[in-house]
Parts: sequence; C-alpha cells; structure tokens
Amino acid sequence: MNERHKLHNPRTDTAIADLPPIVFGTSGLGNLFVALEEQEKLNIVSECLRLSSGKVVFDSAGKYGAGLALETLGKCLKQLNARPEDVVISNKLGWYRTDLTTDEPTFEPGVWKQLKHDAIQKISYEGILQCFEQGNELLNGYRAQMVSVHDPDEYIATASNAQHSEKLYQDVLEAYRALYDLKRQGKVQSIGVGAKDWKIIERITKDVELDWIMIANSMTIKSHPKELLHFIADASRQGIYVINSAVFHSGFLVGSNYFDYRLVEKGNIQSDALFKWREDFFAVCNEYAIGPAQACVQFALNVPGVKSIALNTTNASRVQSNLAMVQTTIPTQFWGELKNRNLTEVDFTSPV
Repeated sequence: MNERHKLHNPRTDTAIADLPPIVFGTSGLGNLFVALEEQEKLNIVSECLRLSSGKVVFDSAGKYGAGLALETLGKCLKQLNARPEDVVISNKLGWYRTDLTTDEPTFEPGVWKQLKHDAIQKISYEGILQCFEQGNELLNGYRAQMVSVHDPDEYIATASNAQHSEKLYQDVLEAYRALYDLKRQGKVQSIGVGAKDWKIIERITKDVELDWIMIANSMTIKSHPKELLHFIADASRQGIYVINSAVFHSGFLVGSNYFDYRLVEKGNIQSDALFKWREDFFAVCNEYAIGPAQACVQFALNVPGVKSIALNTTNASRVQSNLAMVQTTIPTQFWGELKNRNLTEVDFTSPV
C-alpha cells in the first residue's frame, strides 16, 4: 500500500498503557474443548474480578463459541454487578453469529462444544461494523473498548489465486477504515489485530497504524523464530503494545492433546515429534522443579517487547495460580538446559 494511503491512527496511548501483565482470555466461556457448567463460568469471571487490582481486562471474540463467550461474559459481569468503568473488554472482530443449520458449527469443527449458533467471517467495512454492533449487543450493557480485526490470516488464506488474495487484503484494510471511524466517533479507545500468522500482522502494521497487536500460537517456549523476535522488538519500539496469546499451544505444552486447536494423536512423524518435545520439556522442568505452565508463562511474558499475555482457563481455581505465575523466578540455568537439549532456540543466560 502506498505510504500516502496509509491509515493514520490518532493515538490514545492511555487506553492501553496500563494493561496488566495478564489479560483474561474468554474462549473457555465459549465452550472451547469443553462445555462448562454456567456456575463454573460465573466462578471464573468472579475470580478474575476478585483477584485483579485495578481494571480487569478480558479478551473475547465473536468467533469464541459463535458469540457465546461474549454473551456469557456480559451475563456474568451483570450478575456480579461489575461496573463497566472497572472492566476493559477487547473484542476481536470479524466473525458474526448466525443460525446453526448443521449438526455442528461449520467453523473449526470438533473444537467448540454444544453450541447453538454458527458463525461466518465478515471482514469488510460494513461487515466489521456489524460484528461490532452484534458484539456489544451480546455483551448486554457492556461495550468493547479495544477492537481489532480477527483472523485476517485465515480470511486471506481462502483466496483462490494471487489476485483474489490482494482483493481480500483490501477487505482487511477497509475493515480498519471502519474501526478508525469508530475511534474518531469515540466509540472505541484502541485498535489492534489478532492473528496466528505473525507475518500477516507484520504486513498490516506496514499499512495501518495500530495501538496493539495480539500474536497467537507463534511466540511460545516451543516456537519462537528469530524473525518474530525482531518484529516484536521493533513493534514495541514503535509504540505498539504487544500481547502474547495462546502460549500453551491450546494446552498441549502443559498436558492437553490439542495443539493449535487440533487434536493430535501419536502415530505419525509430525505428531510423534510434538509428543517427544513435550516429554523432553517435562523432564527438564522436573529436574529444576519448575511447573511447565510456569516456564511457558515466563518465557512468553519476558520476550523483549511483550507487555502482556492472554491466559484462558476452564477452571476457576486456576485464576489465582495463573496470576501468581507472573512472579515465578526461573533460574538462568534452566533456559540454558532447554537450549542445550535443542528444545528452544534462545538461550536465556540472564533474565529477560
């Protein structure tokens, strides 16, 4: 995109400067992998409110349970009498709730449980505004202050050829034009992007001035390409707030059999390599008496340029331990041992 056409963002740094180290993910409220009881969902939101100092930040999306996460979050906040001014909600836009006409949702089949709706991607000027309005309706009196385009990488990946890909990318830019109109109208405070493919995020930052970026499944203790490390550091230097998300690769790094939202089973080279990596990782953690989750969180949060991480839970009792992991001290020898065993590419010889 030509520089003179770059979408210029009237920065409001105060909207994101005071985010806490932990942003509470809400995919569990949308029945990711398991359909929780309503009381457990209420307990999770209650613990997030009770244990947080200052404003509580929730990250959600229309994709999470086809809007169920947004709907549940709004219902729980209202039931708990949470004041809107004490809560910051990030809604990643681009997926729109629709009627469920098949046995299971058509998006990410096998991942979301017991849903009553489906969702379709709407990334365009009008589409993103529709997602924004629907999201606020689902939040039931609460409103999203942080907004972004969600999964632009998945959207562009549907292209049939190079020309189609460019057309879809223009749709993404039109979606950002809509978000800037919302910001100019005072309806939102900050604008970002949420995607798994960090290279799409990098491309967007060249054409759009963003307040923040959320990188998912890319910057973890298992996967941390040097090019991404450099991009995160550069983005931070440019004043972009960096949030690291999905730092457990959908729970696989801490014991789940889902990796990046896909069920993995032993029996093929790729899956066996994942299980072998985890086995060796657990062995080092045991040697140093460090919990795998603690190691994942400390790595993800302390990458130079990262300011916050988003953590999701399906267990209310883990909210406190998730917050406590921010304070975990990891000996420098541990990082060196991971590097020596070819489990990481980065050797943290000193705290980062």
